Amino acid sequence: MKHLYKIFFLYLLVVVLAESHFSQTQNRSKTDGRKGEAELMKELKSEKEWKKLLSPEEYNVLREKGTERAFTGKYWNFFEKGIYKCAACGQILFDSETKYDAGCGWPSFSDAVSNKNLLLKDDFSFGMHRIEVMCSNCGGHLGHVFDDGPKPLGKRYCINSVSIKFDNIKNNK
Repeated sequence: MKHLYKIFFLYLLVVVLAESHFSQTQNRSKTDGRKGEAELMKELKSEKEWKKLLSPEEYNVLREKGTERAFTGKYWNFFEKGIYKCAACGQILFDSETKYDAGCGWPSFSDAVSNKNLLLKDDFSFGMHRIEVMCSNCGGHLGHVFDDGPKPLGKRYCINSVSIKFDNIKNNK
């Protein structure tokens, strides 16, 4: 019987330590030494205001961290020259020069226009670890970044089409 108590105590200790590590890691922000989330997100609105401003699909992805189905978004197979902005606040996020076909069904970029325009956070949803990509101006969920992109950076910013808006390069001159 003592042996069962020892096993139970050891199991309990492992669970508590794992939960402690998980919650610390989950709350750690991957901002590469930049300011905290609250300082970065200038475009703060109430959820009621966001619901009025965004379409139901945009709201689901940008505010509730939803995901559009692969190969269904407006920009997954779109390769015109221009820039991509946050659909919620208009902050410039990506340039078409870094967009490529990763074969994943979502728009993929090898780099951001500026790291200051993105907020990266650990995401442990769905029982896996990913790095969430958010707009640093409004906190909108954009997608995730993976380390399987093209050289030299090796990054694949996998972004939901509904979370970005394309602006033709001719309009920016």
